[in-house]
Amino acid sequence: MSDPLRPTLPELARQALSSVQRGYDLLAPKFDHTRYRTPDSVLDATARALKTLGPFTDGLDLCCGTGAGIHVLREVCSGRTAGLDFSTGMLTEARYRYATAPGFGPHWVRGDALAPPFRPGTFDLVVSFGAFGHFLPAERPRLFTRVREVLREGGTFAFPMAAPPRPGTAAYWTLLGFDAAMRVRNAVRRPPFVMYYRTWPLAEVHRDLIEAGFAVALHPLGELGRREDGSPRCRLLLATKR
Repeated sequence: MSDPLRPTLPELARQALSSVQRGYDLLAPKFDHTRYRTPDSVLDATARALKTLGPFTDGLDLCCGTGAGIHVLREVCSGRTAGLDFSTGMLTEARYRYATAPGFGPHWVRGDALAPPFRPGTFDLVVSFGAFGHFLPAERPRLFTRVREVLREGGTFAFPMAAPPRPGTAAYWTLLGFDAAMRVRNAVRRPPFVMYYRTWPLAEVHRDLIEAGFAVALHPLGELGRREDGSPRCRLLLATKR
């Protein structure tokens, strides 16, 4: 039986034919019941890894959506927490989720990750989960530069990166097909809906972070499983402001 809490196929199609911002406004009430929400296992593994690297005071969840990443910040930060997103609908859901949260609640900010409305050096920690497919490769240097600006000296930019599927596997062809369909959609319809799964390879992300002024390290999240060759299925990328 279909789950009434999950978006229907027509609702997903309507989202995909909208702009990114409008699409997420439409999807927001049901977003947490889709597979697009970052799994709790990834959030918990990230929090455990960051606890060994702190302490952190103030933290930002970049492209926070409905606020799943705030769970991580509340686990590892002793000061203020904030979530930044450009979708009013997603922020509305986030505010509702944390309306009765004990203690000092998160500060929700509507804005563009490429031009975050914060003073330089505001945060010790910036995290992000599942949002980077919405940025084109040419936008990475600007995004990383802006993140570096809002971090304090020695601050950390952290986000999980899953190992890419091996060529020839079902997952590989699924992601390749999705990206191809999205490119066709954006070639024939405006406004574009930017969402690609294969545009953030580790080597290029590492290079752009170094050029933006970060020192980069990888922390394996072994509890999320390993591939046949023994390598972790997911790593936490840790970029430290130099």
